[in-house]
Amino acid sequence: MKFFSSRSTVIAVLTVCCGLSIWGCSGFLKEVDPTNLTKESFFTIPEHAESAIAAVYADTRFIGDYAGSFSANWQLLEALTGTSTTESAENASLNNLYSLVHDGNNRHIVNWWNGLYRVIAQANLVIENVPNISPMDEEQRSKIMGEAYFLRAWAYFYAVRLWGDIPLITKPQNAGSDDFFPQRTSIEEVYALIVNDLVNAESAGLPWMDKSGRVSLAAVKSQLAMVYLTMAGYPLNKGNAYYQLAAEKSGEVITYARANPGILNLFGDYSAFRDPSRKNELEQIFMIQFHGSIVPNMQGLFTRPNFKPVSVTNTGVGTTVPTLDFYNSFADDDLRKKDKTGFFYTSYYTNGSGALFSLGGPYIFKFFNTIANGAPGQTGTGVDDLNIHQIRFAEVLLVFAEATNESTGISDDAYEALTRIRTRAGLTTAARNSFSKETFREAIWKERWHELCYEGITWFDMVRLRKVYNERTDRFDDFVGHVNLSSNQTLKDRHLLLPLPTLEMSDNPNLRPQNPGY
Repeated sequence: MKFFSSRSTVIAVLTVCCGLSIWGCSGFLKEVDPTNLTKESFFTIPEHAESAIAAVYADTRFIGDYAGSFSANWQLLEALTGTSTTESAENASLNNLYSLVHDGNNRHIVNWWNGLYRVIAQANLVIENVPNISPMDEEQRSKIMGEAYFLRAWAYFYAVRLWGDIPLITKPQNAGSDDFFPQRTSIEEVYALIVNDLVNAESAGLPWMDKSGRVSLAAVKSQLAMVYLTMAGYPLNKGNAYYQLAAEKSGEVITYARANPGILNLFGDYSAFRDPSRKNELEQIFMIQFHGSIVPNMQGLFTRPNFKPVSVTNTGVGTTVPTLDFYNSFADDDLRKKDKTGFFYTSYYTNGSGALFSLGGPYIFKFFNTIANGAPGQTGTGVDDLNIHQIRFAEVLLVFAEATNESTGISDDAYEALTRIRTRAGLTTAARNSFSKETFREAIWKERWHELCYEGITWFDMVRLRKVYNERTDRFDDFVGHVNLSSNQTLKDRHLLLPLPTLEMSDNPNLRPQNPGY
């Protein structure tokens, strides 16, 4: 629609309209612009369904959005773990998370609440309206519905683990909706919806893997396995039956991978994590999508050293850097610890491609895009379009190993799943018969802490296990009473959940009471 920008033009149009009034100017004014979409005209053709599901995917990128100076939303899940610290301390919200003194006004917490419920709202629109589009190819409809069910479950799985009892909204909302001011729903009911959504997605006809980054069958089954594993532990404590379900579902993914190793597998080494051309393939089962020229990924910026020229952009803020204790907890011969090979680096090249220099300590190399930042003989582009990890095949292997051990004991397949992770890291694994159920359990937990570090997973392991890896003793402490070495602050009962955003509770009294301890 063309907009008029001058007063004289507007007057001229009004004059013409008045002159034509006897000829039906009222009818002219009632004409509807066919390009102006309304709630009645949208969701009428298949292209609308594709646009709507694209909007759901786009909103998942809130994880990478800014949360004030020198910080992004994803850092919430790392600051709480004690495995990282900050060397700039410029962001009060992030500092409060590191110090475990956060409250319902914390910007990161508010952003996560808003971001997750935005994804849920967009997914609800798809689930409610796409079934009514006609004509539409049924295979296309089924896949879009499957993607929407997965993404809604993905968002609720985050939310229920962060806040516990939360509003369960499954229909599009407006100011006239009966539940416009919803009450909180029990954790049990939220998990029931998550499982149901994932089961629906599982039967939607999705491909096993999807290089485009859209939801795949491997992602659905992997997520379902992780949900069952979480339900087996705290706070639901469903135990053995759900460990068995987690083992079965992750086992289906592993079985497919064995038969199709060129499609689903571990990468041969860790360099693929940093290679934009390897996004959404092989080990990368599900990722948050970024594109350098449209929506660049800022994850690398916040993990690069502060005031050390490791990039062609000569920038880095160092608001998520590994603690020395956590870095030292990796064995010296662990390839994940090896400089510029695995997950850390202690030296790099000036401005990305110049002379090698020491960084004076370890930094996170897991997400260091050498194409963007530079490498020897290669000037960096300055544009980082790596994706953010959500589900990797490595995690599926560890889910299977843990769930199998808990439900039926150590099996050959469970032992193999653990050893595959360790073998890639250049580590040998003790013989199977040298493990008890208890020692095998802790070996798996330790690999989860090391293999999955800085991917937004460790915090949720701490909560579901009520255990925390102690880097200095190489053992596991109880959650309550553990001291985060990053800040020397002690974890308490209240830290098992986040506080609900203060403004949300002010706008909607039905959300009260606040989570305990806040």
